[in-house]
Amino acid sequence: MHASARAADVPGDDSRELRQQLQELTTAPGGPPGAIAVLKRGSRSEVFRAGVAETGTGRPVEATDHMRIASTAKAYTGAVSLQLVDRGKLRLNDTVGKVLPRLPRAWHRVTLRQLLNHTSGLPDFSAAPEFLALVTENPRRHFDSRRLLDFVADEPLGFRPGSRYAYSNSDNIAVALMAEAVTGRRYEDLLAQLVYRPLDLRSTSLPQGYRMPEPYMHGYDVTPPDPPEDISEVLSASGVWASGGIISTPEDMTAFIRGYAGGKLVSDRTRRQQLKWVDGASEPAGPGTNNAGLAIFRYTTRCGVVYGHTGNFPGYTQLVAATPDGKRSLTVSLTTQVNKTNKPELLERLRAVEENFVCALLRRQ
Repeated sequence: MHASARAADVPGDDSRELRQQLQELTTAPGGPPGAIAVLKRGSRSEVFRAGVAETGTGRPVEATDHMRIASTAKAYTGAVSLQLVDRGKLRLNDTVGKVLPRLPRAWHRVTLRQLLNHTSGLPDFSAAPEFLALVTENPRRHFDSRRLLDFVADEPLGFRPGSRYAYSNSDNIAVALMAEAVTGRRYEDLLAQLVYRPLDLRSTSLPQGYRMPEPYMHGYDVTPPDPPEDISEVLSASGVWASGGIISTPEDMTAFIRGYAGGKLVSDRTRRQQLKWVDGASEPAGPGTNNAGLAIFRYTTRCGVVYGHTGNFPGYTQLVAATPDGKRSLTVSLTTQVNKTNKPELLERLRAVEENFVCALLRRQ
């Protein structure tokens, strides 16, 4: 059995074992050129690195390197919208028809709550043939982020809202548009006011273009036997926007998930609603058994429970998680895309490694 699939159950200092497991991910077939995990307990951080930040160099991955955070950006949408609920600007039962009447009538009964826990039935714009054709034709194409739902505007809901779970990138586009509609402010400005400033996130942004700020972890397409191809700046962030366009660093993501999962941004009343769980996994699935709340997931591992989110995007795979009190946190970042469709075996190895890190996080005092 690979070290990366072994349960790190032996009490004591297992740092060497965890480092080996992370290293083995980078040398696995299709594995990332670089990987970093940050364990933080109280004010003490422990950083685990493997591989390099850029192939052909010896530069190690750093906790201050920028990267695309992929669908973990959906948690930031939650942080904005749930604070607007607290402020009376939105209600969880507000409908698309009430707040965004220009959207298709067939979608009008979908609620904010259903968008946040992926039970809306909204068709996924990122799977629309026209959208995919445009991205294929010009990956750096600049999309009007606020019109992304137009690609599926002629499609009905996939199911009766609230009746089942189906992860959709459209959900968080709609949430951001709702936030803009009730405040009259740009989503990017709401992020700055409600998320970046309160949590002191100084290296986090939501760009429209394809460029990465220096320094950054280079993201790669790793498809053996071809050498890794640098795709860090191949795609424009405008085509994912509130569903996955944020750029951040492991350091900033650590600060975010501690505040967000720890309930520091919302009232106890709103948090109780956020933590009402339904059956559903993040994409890619996180460690252990997954359940979906409002823009947050519960990961129930053999060692205990953490709250967080995962994400994947060409060149990057992410996990952010923290204990319910926010005092212990874990971020894991890889520099290639790993999901159930493109690399199912590697995803299972990754989830095993993530669970071992969660166990270390929960065990250590």
